[in-house]
Amino acid sequence: MTSTVRTPARRVSARIGGIAESATLAVDAKAKAKKAAGEDVVGFGAGEPDFPTPAPIVAAAVAACADPKNHRYTPAGGLPELKEAIAAKTARDSGYQVRPAQVLVTNGGKQAVYAAFATLLDPGDEVLLPAPYWTTYPEAIKLAGGVPVDVVTTEEQGYRVTVAQLEAARTERTKVLLWCSPSNPTGAVASPEEVEAIGRWALEHGIWVVADEIYEHLVYGDAEHVSMPVAVPELADQCVVVNGVAKTYAMTGWRVGWLIGPTDVVKGATNLQSHATSNVSNVAQRAALAAVSGDLSAVAEMRAAFDRRRQTMVRLLNDIPGVECPEPFGAFYCYPSVKALLGKTLRGTTLESSAQLAELVLDEVGVAVVPGEAFGTPGYFRLSYALGDDDLAKGVGRLGELLREAE
Repeated sequence: MTSTVRTPARRVSARIGGIAESATLAVDAKAKAKKAAGEDVVGFGAGEPDFPTPAPIVAAAVAACADPKNHRYTPAGGLPELKEAIAAKTARDSGYQVRPAQVLVTNGGKQAVYAAFATLLDPGDEVLLPAPYWTTYPEAIKLAGGVPVDVVTTEEQGYRVTVAQLEAARTERTKVLLWCSPSNPTGAVASPEEVEAIGRWALEHGIWVVADEIYEHLVYGDAEHVSMPVAVPELADQCVVVNGVAKTYAMTGWRVGWLIGPTDVVKGATNLQSHATSNVSNVAQRAALAAVSGDLSAVAEMRAAFDRRRQTMVRLLNDIPGVECPEPFGAFYCYPSVKALLGKTLRGTTLESSAQLAELVLDEVGVAVVPGEAFGTPGYFRLSYALGDDDLAKGVGRLGELLREAE
């Protein structure tokens, strides 16, 4: 008898194989690897505050470690007292009144984003995605079976999407609008009037809104963060808000976020989490409880430092020929255009894309930035100013010296 050899099945599913690596984490990992090898690298890639987590929060975690009740499983949807505190914090900080039953505690804001899309979307549902966008949004949408529809904004409009743009992109398959203000990666902050107008447009057309409010406390100058379900209260029944402690309290590594929405959506997302991860680490939840229950004094100190660095970075970037940087009014990112440099030659290389330029910058002068390709708009860089003042000046200085060689 002759034996037959069966062709192996696909090793990685098409669903997972189609998901791109996080570009921001990839850039950060490459920068850290170069540092570990002894190279002098300045990293503008990761959106991570350089401050330590405030001491009272750390103390709460230390105490939680010693308490045996935190050594066991707890409810998949989150510690009841943390859900209560998140509801209270949401009312305090944005004026949005919700009940603890409307809260799901997640493993970071990133899991909250995915849970929202996984719970709301059926295959083929479209999500309007204002661009530039955070690199994870389209991947989470696709993983949930949805179709991201880019709605591209430019520096000329302050990277703020308009109702007219959204209406032009709307189809009968449109189910969700992703809303992020203050924005990652641009730092754009929509005005209260813009938030209300877009919220009422979504309400009129029966479109869900997933609102990412992770940067709610990081606004500067006259900018104001407005929660969309507060601006348009009637929208609350078709709105999901995602948030977390990472950016506000310098707790990126603690991995605690949350999702707020109608009770049926939260129940569905909680069921998903009960199978995917079960409860978030109890020690991290106890730390988050201390964070959201405490005052915002440490937050104010960090925001003041970010504001100072923001102004410095914008000034230094705009002094570089070929770089144009609008002033960001929120989060901790600048998003300058480098389109004027493309087509020029730099150290023997013809610059064809911002991705290629970003790689050259890292290899030549040890400065890590994230190219605009990661955010849906080639021709730009994202630089985080959530790093020390000296490193900021050194890194942008190196960038400027290199880019001035382009001809």
